[in-house]
Amino acid sequence: MVKSANVDPSFWKGRRVLLTGHTGFKGSWAAAWLCKMEAEVTGLSLPPECEFSLYGSIAEKLALNSHFVDIRERERLKEVVQESNPEIVLHMAAQALVRRSYREPVSTFETNVMGTINLLQALFELPDLRAALIVTSDKVYLNNEDGRAFKETDPLGGDDPYSSSKAACEIATASFAKSFFADGNVRVATARAGNVIGGGDFSEDRLIPDIWRAAREGKTVTLRYPHATRPWQHVLESVSGYLIYLQALAGEKGAELPKSLNFGPADGEVVTVGRIAQQVQKAFGIEGDWGLINNEQPPEKSFLALDASLAARTLGWRTKWNGDETLTKTVDWYQAFSDNQDIHALTLTQIEDYET
Repeated sequence: MVKSANVDPSFWKGRRVLLTGHTGFKGSWAAAWLCKMEAEVTGLSLPPECEFSLYGSIAEKLALNSHFVDIRERERLKEVVQESNPEIVLHMAAQALVRRSYREPVSTFETNVMGTINLLQALFELPDLRAALIVTSDKVYLNNEDGRAFKETDPLGGDDPYSSSKAACEIATASFAKSFFADGNVRVATARAGNVIGGGDFSEDRLIPDIWRAAREGKTVTLRYPHATRPWQHVLESVSGYLIYLQALAGEKGAELPKSLNFGPADGEVVTVGRIAQQVQKAFGIEGDWGLINNEQPPEKSFLALDASLAARTLGWRTKWNGDETLTKTVDWYQAFSDNQDIHALTLTQIEDYET
């Protein structure tokens, strides 16, 4: 097993980086971190759709070139890619909500599959490109709910439109890598991260944002599947994994690395939705227990866990914050947001805490 690795500011300083999905939850944290390290970042994404967003809170202080483009718009996407001429690409733009994928299956597949293909097509003739990482999901695996943490060699699948679109994205990316980037000059890989939490997520139908909104509005928290387990981790754990992976892919031995890696909590640690809800409710000062949604809901898998040992062996990536630290950092961020504190400064402070 290789020694522990960290995000290397000297690698990123002055590096031309194309970051798609930079207005999203994970994308905003990645943008803040890359700008902190003085990378030359071009962001490409849809505008934030929520009333509140991390990106909206910090955008004015981010030194990046932002473009609001739908990745399904092939020609406009190609224009931005060619203009930015990146050395490194981190692709996180996606339709990332499971329940929305039931309502909007066509646009989910168009965005997650064809949008990724449009990007890969646009990367063909870039003169300075060294590595591209396509972020998918922990839900890409064929999940029979047998209680086993998934490894990268497990078969892909996905019952709901979101999961299957991400599995299809994995297959398409592997095809493009083998068909058009086989000479090894450009390394193309995929990353599969666990369920991320942290400050700045305001998306619909996500646990922490739903609890924060309930606390803000004085309502009872309602859960769909309280006994479901997920590989929870702080957003900075996954973003650090992506950046360390890209550093290695762009290095001399990048061609020897696995073409897909899992990034999840230590030892495949999983916690139920109900337990997370109880802890966060208490931290937000919500009295009483959560309620159960009784009407029929779109099906979701009950058990999900990732084996991230391959990332540890090949990259030296390991988680830094345990479950309690993750929840503390998350709650601190939302409470600071509610108190109208300087969110950009707080976000950078949490990144610095993670780095050290």
